[in-house]
Amino acid sequence: MNRKELTYEGKRTLTSILGALLYAIGVNLFVVPAQLYSGGLMGFCQVIRTVLVEYLHLNFRSFDIAGIIYYIINVPIFILAFTKMGRKFFAKTVVTVTAMTVFLSAIPTVQVVEDTVAACLVGGIISGAGIGVMLRMASSGGGLDVVGVLLTKWRKDFSVGKVYLLVNLTLYVICLFLFDVEIVVYSVIFAAVHSMAIDKVHIQNINVEVHIITKSNTVDLEKAIMEEMGRGITKWATLGAYTYEQSHILYIMLSKYEVSTLKAVVRKYDPNAFIVINEGVTVDGNFLKKL
Repeated sequence: MNRKELTYEGKRTLTSILGALLYAIGVNLFVVPAQLYSGGLMGFCQVIRTVLVEYLHLNFRSFDIAGIIYYIINVPIFILAFTKMGRKFFAKTVVTVTAMTVFLSAIPTVQVVEDTVAACLVGGIISGAGIGVMLRMASSGGGLDVVGVLLTKWRKDFSVGKVYLLVNLTLYVICLFLFDVEIVVYSVIFAAVHSMAIDKVHIQNINVEVHIITKSNTVDLEKAIMEEMGRGITKWATLGAYTYEQSHILYIMLSKYEVSTLKAVVRKYDPNAFIVINEGVTVDGNFLKKL
């Protein structure tokens, strides 16, 4: 990587860490004090934490052990990320999950609001926005994010949302046997708000078409887009009406959150390339929606 690329990736990594901080604030200041359970792998970690405290009578005081449990469970997921999804994704995942664990362990579980519904809404918005920021920066909070992506690659009828739905249904059925029904109902409300906040920030469901017009040799650029982003390209040769100089147009379909990554790749190989972006286009056919 050159200096410009390192600066770009450094900013994205710092933004991902900020997302991890937002997530920890939402969980430790709103979810845990209200005795709610977030969805996904963290929800299972919170259930394990509750069993250790209430049934085994282990005293952690204001220290939330759920963050440590989450990190331990993520170790085999780190290995999967490294072997199946590449070093870059692995490195980002380790940094983000480590930041989440530190913040979840360091931020005290202090009750900010007494009303449970308010805790569901505010906690869901803040924590969901944090996850959305991490995903938007092409990072991962570990857990079901990685598992969902791997299952999507394995079978096209799978999606990250389906994985979360299946796991959350299992989680809340377990909670029904261990805790009050009221807690489960409020947890479901939190999970719904949390999911909506993720979608609003992540913008993964907005389809984007991109035309890249360049006069440079496109072989290296095409290879970088296909290998680093996993996106296909349609290419054709063109002629400038004024200069009659030959150029190339690359046509790509992707999700909106991938646009910043595409721009960085294009600028690396041709700083003078002309990029046209159209949002909200309808796509039918073999188009992969990524995490």
